[in-house]
Amino acid sequence: MKLAKTYAFLKKDLSLIEDALEESVYADQPTLHEASIQLLKAGGKRLRPVFVLLASKFGDYNLKKIKNVASSLELIHMASLVHDDVIDDSDLRRGKPTVKAKWDNQVAMLTGDYIFAKALQQFTEIEQPRAHQILSRTMVELTIGEIEQIKDKYKLDQNFRNYLRRIKRKTALLISSSCQLGAIVSETDHVTEKALFRYGYYMGMSYQIIDDILDFTASEKELGKPAGSDLINGNITLPVLFALENPAIREELTNLFSDGQVNSDTIKPVLSKIITSEAIERAKKISDLYLQKAYEALYLLPNNQAKEALENIANYIGNRKI
Repeated sequence: MKLAKTYAFLKKDLSLIEDALEESVYADQPTLHEASIQLLKAGGKRLRPVFVLLASKFGDYNLKKIKNVASSLELIHMASLVHDDVIDDSDLRRGKPTVKAKWDNQVAMLTGDYIFAKALQQFTEIEQPRAHQILSRTMVELTIGEIEQIKDKYKLDQNFRNYLRRIKRKTALLISSSCQLGAIVSETDHVTEKALFRYGYYMGMSYQIIDDILDFTASEKELGKPAGSDLINGNITLPVLFALENPAIREELTNLFSDGQVNSDTIKPVLSKIITSEAIERAKKISDLYLQKAYEALYLLPNNQAKEALENIANYIGNRKI
């Protein structure tokens, strides 16, 4: 089953959110407008808006309010991707040129800042103070996660806890906040809100671990960027952490990083060793543990179409081809 089919009943509402996103990134300045539109049209699963909408189905589903939350969270996600591409010097995302590749780093950073600002502007429509507090904390943690990733680039002496904390900040918290804010804006009860938050957090952790695995196991066509891009950029993900327990792999990576000659050609031998090691399967097992906790978080929720969709999304995420 394709991912979009799991929440097909949201198609009309998601279309309205897409319109809202396009309206939000409009800018009078031509370069800023073109760069923002390029990013918007680059695609993406729009998972964060989906989670906001599904979570809101457990309360008072007021699309006018919910739409502002959903589009704000997607804008924050988009802005973080632009900044990521500058940090990682990436020319491709989803198989298309990045903003920094088409223009330059300055334009890309300012485009990201602009989209962040538009997200905050959109969110001012929400009158619940706690929603603003949660969004602010999420953005702070997201920024810290970005800084920590920069600080840890090409460092092989990282541990499991470093990695989990980093992906929590970079990925899981924005997804869990999407679920929680959907619950808050639709005024669900506290038990429901907490269950949705937990589901989003565990889903986010599982999702990022699978993404990190796919960076090794998927093709360049499937990834929309060169395989092994994370490692080329010095990002030490869970499969690498497990693979580093092998002294031969650790020595090879140490030499590559020391020489400063890491590229898609020089990295191929060590990529092959990581792929054929136990690291991929061990990382998958960690993802599965988080996925199981996501399912468990749903037990407290009433049975409805939204709960079924959340379960189906978890099935899809957990079974992405690795």
